[in-house]
Amino acid sequence: MRVDQAIGQHLAAAGVSHVFGVVGSGNFHVTNALSQSGARFVAARHEGGAATMADAFARMSGEVGVLSVHQGCGLTNAVTGIAEAAKSRTPVLVLAPQAVLRHSNFWIEQQQLAAAVGAVARTVTSAQTAVAEALAAFHEARDQRRTVLLNLPIDILAEEIAGDGQYAARLTSGTSPVEPDADAVQALADLLLAARKPVFVAGRGSRGKRGAEALTALAAEVGALVGTSAVANGLFARNPWSLGIVGGFSTPDVADLVHGADLIVGWGCALNMWTMRAGKLISEEATVVQVDLEPEALGAHRAIDLGVVGDVAATAAAVRAHLASRPTQPREGYRTADVAARIAAGGHWTNVPVEDERTGDRIDPRVLSRALDAALPDDRVVAVDSGNFMGYPAAYLKVPDEDAFCFTQAFQSIGLGLATGIGAALAQPQRLPVVACGDGGFLMGVSELETVVRLRLPMVIVVYNDAGYGAEVHHFGPDGHELDTVTFPDVDIASLARSLGCEAATVREARDLDIVTTWLAGPRDRPLVIDAKTSQDLAAWWLVEAFGH
Repeated sequence: MRVDQAIGQHLAAAGVSHVFGVVGSGNFHVTNALSQSGARFVAARHEGGAATMADAFARMSGEVGVLSVHQGCGLTNAVTGIAEAAKSRTPVLVLAPQAVLRHSNFWIEQQQLAAAVGAVARTVTSAQTAVAEALAAFHEARDQRRTVLLNLPIDILAEEIAGDGQYAARLTSGTSPVEPDADAVQALADLLLAARKPVFVAGRGSRGKRGAEALTALAAEVGALVGTSAVANGLFARNPWSLGIVGGFSTPDVADLVHGADLIVGWGCALNMWTMRAGKLISEEATVVQVDLEPEALGAHRAIDLGVVGDVAATAAAVRAHLASRPTQPREGYRTADVAARIAAGGHWTNVPVEDERTGDRIDPRVLSRALDAALPDDRVVAVDSGNFMGYPAAYLKVPDEDAFCFTQAFQSIGLGLATGIGAALAQPQRLPVVACGDGGFLMGVSELETVVRLRLPMVIVVYNDAGYGAEVHHFGPDGHELDTVTFPDVDIASLARSLGCEAATVREARDLDIVTTWLAGPRDRPLVIDAKTSQDLAAWWLVEAFGH
């Protein structure tokens, strides 16, 4: 058989369940081979959307996301999504056929392009080694949680090899977690025993059952409050001591509790400007610890008092075992009755009173988000695009666990939300997919609305439509700058959605959301698009703090 057919067959045998992409001449055979071998091919309308779908699917499923693109231009169309995945350490394998003649219209330096956006570049070198090299790239993506771009020279793809399955034995079982140094474990245990008000902040490196269970057990022993960065939202969803998302999206009570901590431990968390509000959440008296797999991540964003290199779950378990060897009394720590009452009353934005600041016939996005949270079923998977609006769905829409919140924000690109929702929906088919976009990002990625309709995904898509790029409006507007370049005539997004086969409604006040109840009670055989005309005067609180106005 052809090399590309053999690669497709063996990748499917290795466990690839879904492939996202746009098919051209270069990736036609490898994509068909994957599909014919049992993997589901999801045809996107743009390679950028396909890349983000693969990223979101991997985050929400725990599998390797696979992207298949045409050589050259197909790859460049996908670059933003690949960069987001690489920055997020998402296990994604990009199958990228490569032109071999420099005078070809499709020629680009694909290896250099991959390196430029932080992906790992690998290349198939011969027909005889092609399958083994493809499987090695898959394992690297899976075991090291890397975005790997596998260059597939088109002349090699067309060669014939024996298709006898001889490479199946090359499958590996994964790698062992990185164990922390014993001295570092003792140092962290000492700090936890000395702390009166410890706070754990779990990030991307904590996601998954192992991390959640290990951190929950350790936090209970030392009396720590638990919170997450935005990308790990939901990790402690059922924990009464959970602070939810720590950082710019925090409620005033949560921000105050974090600032009151005398020890902050970031578990697989960068503790960057967003999670720590540019350092404002850390008191001058607080000790700061960071646990991460990557030594270079320790202290990258701010000074720390202790850095521990290690897997989050393994490190938490080692610290707990160390504490068990020392005679200590049960510790109340930060888990007092007063703190419990504050978390119950003000730990989530749905419980925090806000003054309705609607303007004219435009709804306050906080009122909108609170009403949506009440109207939608609890078993949901939420995907959020980037922009001025993004904190409203992130802060108000509750999720049942970390596999129900997909936040493709490492590159801070707008336009990824709709594709993010598709990947998340396919990874969590038992849950209602909910996508939140701004009007700018929605219109950037609107081609994938046809994909949602074609796949018959029962998706609720909420467009926070303020007729402009709100972040720029509220960043530059207060200083008196002209805003003609970032404001637009109002677009009838509901009519646009109907033209593509969606059910749709325009929302200007909370009672207009009755359409959600009606749609939920129906067959849900086509997506619901909500064109929410949101206030143009309300600057998001987290951006006000970040921008200084």
